[in-house]
Amino acid sequence: MTAPTVTLTVGKLAEEVGVSSDAIRHWEREGLFPAPERSPSGYRRYGSAELDRARFIRACQRAGLRLSDIADLLAVRDTGTCPCEPAGQHLERRIGEITAEIVRLEGLRSQLTDMLRAVDSGTCDPPLPENWCPPSSAKLASRETAESADGGECK
Repeated sequence: MTAPTVTLTVGKLAEEVGVSSDAIRHWEREGLFPAPERSPSGYRRYGSAELDRARFIRACQRAGLRLSDIADLLAVRDTGTCPCEPAGQHLERRIGEITAEIVRLEGLRSQLTDMLRAVDSGTCDPPLPENWCPPSSAKLASRETAESADGGECK
């Protein structure tokens, strides 16, 4: 007895994976999916292999990998070989990107915390156009600052 063949439309495949139909079509345009079979009325038809592939792509995206990274992993996976070695390279790069983003966010948190302490204590320095003034005030203040040396105040 053979297992029943799964036939999914693009909408059902997308629903199973937790993405939009447009995402599936995008993956297809980007070459992550082979062109699907079509029904006599022209609808895309996907089987269990495509469902597995879509789940793999989605898992890679959740890890923060780019589509180009995923394409590399799929190329290895499609040969029947485990894509562990190239995955390690992509994951190391991604970890470096996340680490840099954490450093940037920690710096931002520190700045915001310092600003909040100054506001709470009433020792807030006069606002500077580049960080406190509304856009129209900042433009006006920067023009006037060029003409006078007082600067630092929203105008």
